[in-house]
Amino acid sequence: MGLRVFLLSVASYRSEIQRPFPACHLKLVEAFDDYEYVQDGDIIIGGVFTVNHFMTALGTGDRYINRKMVCLRPVPPYYRYYLTILFAINEINKDPSILPNMTLGFHMYDSCSDNRKAVKSVLQILSGPSETVPNYSCRKSGKLIGFIGDQNSETTVNIAQILALYRYTQVSYGATTYVLSNRITYPTFFRTVQSNQAIFFTLSGLLRYFGWTWVGVLSSDDDNGNEETQLLTQYLTMKGICVNYLITAKPDKTNGFKKNTFRNSIEIIRRSSAQVIILCGTFSSFLFDLLREISIVFRDKTFIFGPIFASNEFLKEHLRESLEGSLAVEFYDLPIPNMKSFYDSFQVVNHPQDMLLGHIWLLYRYCSGTNESRNRFYSKIYEISLHNCSGTERVTKFLSFQSPGLTDLVYRAVYLLAHALHKMYLSIGRHAPDNVIQEHNYPHQIPKSQCSENCIPGTRKVPRSGIHTCCYDCVQCSEGEISNVSDSENCQPCRYDEWPNEKKDQCVLKLLDFLSYANDPTGVISALFSSILCAMTGLILLVFISHQDTAIVKANNRNLSFILLVSIMLSFLCVFLFLGHPDDISCLLRQISFGILFTIAISCVLAKTIMVCVAFKATKPGSLWKHWIGAKLSNSIVILCSSIQVIICVIWLSISPPYQDLNTVSYQDKIIVQCNEGSVVGFYSVLGYMGFLAAVSFVLAFMVRTLPDSFNEAKYITFSMLVFCSVWIAMIPAYLSSRGKYMVAVEIFAILSSSAGVLGCIFLPKCYIILWRPDLNTKISITEKRVLQ
Repeated sequence: MGLRVFLLSVASYRSEIQRPFPACHLKLVEAFDDYEYVQDGDIIIGGVFTVNHFMTALGTGDRYINRKMVCLRPVPPYYRYYLTILFAINEINKDPSILPNMTLGFHMYDSCSDNRKAVKSVLQILSGPSETVPNYSCRKSGKLIGFIGDQNSETTVNIAQILALYRYTQVSYGATTYVLSNRITYPTFFRTVQSNQAIFFTLSGLLRYFGWTWVGVLSSDDDNGNEETQLLTQYLTMKGICVNYLITAKPDKTNGFKKNTFRNSIEIIRRSSAQVIILCGTFSSFLFDLLREISIVFRDKTFIFGPIFASNEFLKEHLRESLEGSLAVEFYDLPIPNMKSFYDSFQVVNHPQDMLLGHIWLLYRYCSGTNESRNRFYSKIYEISLHNCSGTERVTKFLSFQSPGLTDLVYRAVYLLAHALHKMYLSIGRHAPDNVIQEHNYPHQIPKSQCSENCIPGTRKVPRSGIHTCCYDCVQCSEGEISNVSDSENCQPCRYDEWPNEKKDQCVLKLLDFLSYANDPTGVISALFSSILCAMTGLILLVFISHQDTAIVKANNRNLSFILLVSIMLSFLCVFLFLGHPDDISCLLRQISFGILFTIAISCVLAKTIMVCVAFKATKPGSLWKHWIGAKLSNSIVILCSSIQVIICVIWLSISPPYQDLNTVSYQDKIIVQCNEGSVVGFYSVLGYMGFLAAVSFVLAFMVRTLPDSFNEAKYITFSMLVFCSVWIAMIPAYLSSRGKYMVAVEIFAILSSSAGVLGCIFLPKCYIILWRPDLNTKISITEKRVLQ
């Protein structure tokens, strides 16, 4: 519903059915006049409305329950809202298109703008027109389906709290408190009026538009007044508007105001330089008395009203001169039927049991009713003298009654409840069609009027120092951040696995970086060389197997040669564990298999070196080394040295095994999928042990390289270990300084080059003799060589 701003310019029946006293009932405070309105029907609409805007308790005793509630000061325009409810119900009953074959009835009370009376009325409607029995409905006919009302926010909140428990729909036509917007606490509450947020947002913008930044506030002293004052202050602060003073209407125990309260309020307003006064809270007799008593200081002030006060014709009628020229924010009027003839039909002579109608004529025209005790009571309360009237007077003659006020909202509330019930019966299982929004091209370019150009996505606003907030510069988002809307205040960081695109207006997935054997050239070359070297090692192994009985193969411990060739071949194949997408299994196998296979190979080389030393020691007469010559020593050396490496690997895997790791820190635009070694100590212990065996082999081979033997492998082992140690010593700094797939490539290069060095230095010379110089591969040639030496 929209809001509009305008400048103020001033130129039924009652049922009393007696029923047996129930076993369980709720004793409520009795009312002098309960203002109950009942009409039977197939469906009953409950209603709590406000006509009397003041209530007091009369009686003796300290307990409130022993007193009687008395509703006072009925307002003619509020009576119009009650008649509008009756008109809408009668109109619906006559309309065959709404709820056919069903009649609407009602059960309504006047809340008298009092929480106690409102709660009492709701409990009585829930129980039916009889004694109030909690959690029971004593209705003999008609089903209660919902409630209309109330007008005031304070009484509506209390009503909504009760109806929410029983899940009854409630439609208010005047409650603006934002508390009722909580769908969890008030799931069945609806309203045809906007909440205070929209009202105060518009009102604060209006004040800012006129440059009114210094204002005063008058409010009622109740929950609604406190809430509206707090909310209003928040919106005013956001607009840079300050509140100079706050005056609240506080009643004393005699239902009036003390004289010093009037004097203090007058002095506060008179001394203040604020020329604008905002009125908020709940309209009550207390607030009206305050406005009337201090109206002397309103002549040069401008009042600002919200929609509820703007629709209060009673207030404008009685404070006509003081409110001249005030500014109000009011709801747009909705189209409604002409109800004047219906209103005119409500005359005392036609509705003698309508207590509200009789009360209005009693208060404003001093007309006496048919009940003498009632006449005496009210004449004493109001301190007036009554006289007889014709009873044909029309309530539409009141000036305040003629203004529509909230009439359209009341009418709409009844129809909303009726249409909802009608659709519930007729449209079960149906779905409303989707709304179609058509776009229309505007033929002209929309003009722009702004201090700075809009910041495009990928940038953010930076306020210029010392200039208005609407003036700003646009800067690009920082690395790793994006903005996907125009005029963004802040850039949003991407997730850990995402990275901004080139325009920095959206996050895209980071590339996964690992050494692939399919798409990466380094991986393809590594796989190719690994396959070729593995095949070469296999061919050499076949050559040695086919020539295992020749002199050169026997002279160099053929069993160790076979084991060494197999371990070298498997070392070439373990390169494939370093290629492809790493996972926990491949990470676990790559380092362990590489470490154990290389250890076996170096152990074989060490065994060969030791066997050369033992063989020459055993040639001396009476040497004890003769007992060590044989396969037993070499096998023991290989098993012992390899077992130590296996133990190191088992300890490593037990404490902290390798696992797949995603490195999102090294590169901003990609994620390195790598193997985390788990324990750095374990990893370097494996490398260190292999280096230790290689160093021992190198030293021993270097010492026996000059011993006389035509097939002495010591010099070949020396060169192979020199190559091995050189490669791995150079590999360590290169490995530590590289990242991602390049670190893996360095390790693959070290594996391939060191294995190829051992293979070439030890076995290629022998293959040359076996394949191309078979004349040297004889025992005679060996013997002749030794004799010559």
